[in-house]
Amino acid sequence: MKQYISNIYSALATVFIGMKITFKHLFVPAVTIQYPDVRVTLPGRVRNRLYVNMDDCIGCDQCARACPVDCISIETVKSVPGEDLGKTSNGKKKALWVTKFDIDIAKCCYCQLCVFPCPTECIYMTDVYEFSEFERENLVYSYITLTKDEVLEKKANFEKFEAEKAAQKAAPKPPAPEKPAPPQA
Repeated sequence: MKQYISNIYSALATVFIGMKITFKHLFVPAVTIQYPDVRVTLPGRVRNRLYVNMDDCIGCDQCARACPVDCISIETVKSVPGEDLGKTSNGKKKALWVTKFDIDIAKCCYCQLCVFPCPTECIYMTDVYEFSEFERENLVYSYITLTKDEVLEKKANFEKFEAEKAAQKAAPKPPAPEKPAPPQA
């Protein structure tokens, strides 16, 4: 009987404490935000989705080498002599066509290690934090500005240039004209 009364007292005390907390919060204004319409302001140094400004990318592959989870994949093709790829915003001359620049956000750990080694500062973290998808394949972002036909053209141009260069090396060189011997005294 003693335990029965103890259980009743414990139950009533617990309900009283819960109701005390409930009444305390009942008259305080709510701080809930209406999420899709009102968004939380993020801190200044927050790390979210990566973005690559391809106009500044020189294809150096330093960001991919710095990535600890290998979520960045880059492929480049050398430009042939006579092609002008332009310059980056900080004046660095481009020498490579970037034919593939993909970032798999599903693998990304948001460590920002890829941002710091970039010499042209073309890769950076944005303030976009809502990028959920239904399919995992949709989380692979491709940043190249070239079309598939242009990529194939650049690769073919480079292969043609390399073949011509190899043919020139393999071609026999004409013998050098002999110099007349100096007159002997």
